[in-house]
Amino acid sequence: MKHLIRGEKVKLSDFTADSIIEIEVIINAHAEIDITCFGLNENKKLADDSYMIFYNQTASPSQEIQLLNHKSGMGHFRIDLSKLPASIQNLVFTATIDGNEAMEMIQSGILQIKAEGQAILEYSFSGQDFQNEKAIIMTEIYQKGVWRASSVGRGFDGGLAALLKDFGGEVAEEQDQPQPAPPVQQPPAPETSQSQTKKIMLEKKMAEQAPKLLDLSKKAKVSLEKAGLHDHQAKVALCLDISGSMNSLYRSGKIQEFAERILALGTRFDDDGTIDIFLFGANAHDAGELSVDNFSGFVNNLIKKYPLEGGTYYGKAMKTIREHYFGSASKRNTPYASNVPVYVMFVTDGATFDESATISHIQNASYEPLFWQFMAIGKSNKGTKKRRFFTSMFQSDFTFLEKLDDLKGRYIDNADFFSAEDPGNISDSELYDLLMQEYPQWVKEAKQKGLLAQAQYQF
Repeated sequence: MKHLIRGEKVKLSDFTADSIIEIEVIINAHAEIDITCFGLNENKKLADDSYMIFYNQTASPSQEIQLLNHKSGMGHFRIDLSKLPASIQNLVFTATIDGNEAMEMIQSGILQIKAEGQAILEYSFSGQDFQNEKAIIMTEIYQKGVWRASSVGRGFDGGLAALLKDFGGEVAEEQDQPQPAPPVQQPPAPETSQSQTKKIMLEKKMAEQAPKLLDLSKKAKVSLEKAGLHDHQAKVALCLDISGSMNSLYRSGKIQEFAERILALGTRFDDDGTIDIFLFGANAHDAGELSVDNFSGFVNNLIKKYPLEGGTYYGKAMKTIREHYFGSASKRNTPYASNVPVYVMFVTDGATFDESATISHIQNASYEPLFWQFMAIGKSNKGTKKRRFFTSMFQSDFTFLEKLDDLKGRYIDNADFFSAEDPGNISDSELYDLLMQEYPQWVKEAKQKGLLAQAQYQF
């Protein structure tokens, strides 16, 4: 294996005769870092954005470039050079860092080019190679008579938006603006942030692959703007009851439709196009991610993997969720701060068997940047006073959930509750308004009480 120094260029044919190669990137840093491969033309321009391969677009049109695996600071690509169209002459591998951090925070970074499972070329770098850059080009693979590789190590201060501009891509649709009359001077337009750029790419992807989701996302946006949360960022989780009594709701497709509506909310809160899925019945399950890529038929596949169970235990699900996001579900009596809160949509059709454990988790989670939005499927007793016995037999008892909504002994009010006899009968706009009844106030108080750290949460 050859170790490349910065700026070194080599012929791939000197190291392998195979046209199929793999690129593996691993960057260690205490920050969120995304890895992207740009397929560019001979002028190093992005003539076709379907050759921008990243977490929201994991393969090129004919699968010539595939992102096999990815997470923060890591990307694993498979490339068949022989199948690339003639228009793609350059493959540029980049890393972009989110938030206020810069590439100088990198502790170590390595990019390996592999053939037949063996590393043939390697380029190493660290934060000492950079300063305030928000994006770097690590390596290029390019066609010049034969395929070659070059270790670049070039930085950009502007992050993903700067890369797109350099490659000739469009960050956002530009609209003609009237010129101000002199001598009035307008302040320069703010630079598009990396998060805004990602959201633009996500909306474009939904427009092409999932127009229904994009329509729902726009409806969610209206409700968020009314609540003063148009630029709000949060992780979204959907926690679903898989007790046996939910069978008809799953078979009818209503849970699939509801999950899509929550995914659409997630696309407004987060730019990665995913929400986390948790399940509970007799046990609790961390069931992975629902995304723009896999939402079609997702719930049917989910129930095949996790058959409906006997029993309903809220507390087990809450324990799993808290451990997933905060590494622990232990007792807390001091604030746990984070830059990004978690919004949990908790759906059930019945009472829990573990009330004391549930109460304990709600109270302890009130010290965490975590909001519980409960939705009961059925008719709630809330507000009902005198009922005949026959009516009460067909009335769901959600007294405990109503209690959680107003629970004492919490650092902050971290829960809301509403019920729906049939989730399919609530319009999209009405649902998104219901989901924002108490959450905006929680965000404000969470900021004031030290649970949220960034200035974006100021009202």
